[in-house]
Amino acid sequence: MFNDSFTPSHLIILGLLLSFAIAHSGLAALRSWAENKIGPRLYRILFALVSLPLAVILIIYFFNHRYDGLQLWQLQGVPIVKPIVWTFSAISFLFLYPSTFNLLEIAAIQKPQVHLHETGIIRITRHPQMVGQVIWCIAHTLWLGTSFTFVTSVGLILHHLFGVWHGDRRLQKRFGESYDQLKSRTSVIPFLAIIQGRQTLHLQEFIRWAYLGIGLFVLLFWQAHPLLIRATGNIDW
Repeated sequence: MFNDSFTPSHLIILGLLLSFAIAHSGLAALRSWAENKIGPRLYRILFALVSLPLAVILIIYFFNHRYDGLQLWQLQGVPIVKPIVWTFSAISFLFLYPSTFNLLEIAAIQKPQVHLHETGIIRITRHPQMVGQVIWCIAHTLWLGTSFTFVTSVGLILHHLFGVWHGDRRLQKRFGESYDQLKSRTSVIPFLAIIQGRQTLHLQEFIRWAYLGIGLFVLLFWQAHPLLIRATGNIDW
């Protein structure tokens, strides 16, 4: 089935993704220099003022054009697909927003710092955001099945794979041997370090308020999802 195949929206979403990637990764690369010049709190605010509006634009544009292009497959009528998609989506949020994030530092209430973590979700993968994004993309591409969603997912995954290389490079430069040791005990591929015996999973580390908060957020987002779709549909982008 065709639905305005090869619409300009495919190129526009790639352009938006590239703009976000340049701004996000570029500011991350400048973090040490910027913090020395303007301080950690002001840098965090600047980072948010640039990244968040671009992210919001991306989300709205994706929602409004998710059915553009070629319908590669149609599985929404298959009963088992919906619970699979929602399960994958919920799991993706556990990786996207791990409890190692300090919300007070993110909001610049406390002085933002760069930390080396080796607990909780980091035992499973050293780059949980990348893994969460891949899972999210698989779930939503499976559900929507359009060429626009496929192109968006490929762009997002490529950006996060670059983030893996870029993040490792920045942290190694900042922490040196300490980060090399952390890398030797962790893995990018989920569970690989555990399977190889380089890491041990401690389930008690996941019994934290942060993970409960993520669970509640997923439930609320599930309920609010139709409202969000309707709200973004009122924006003519």
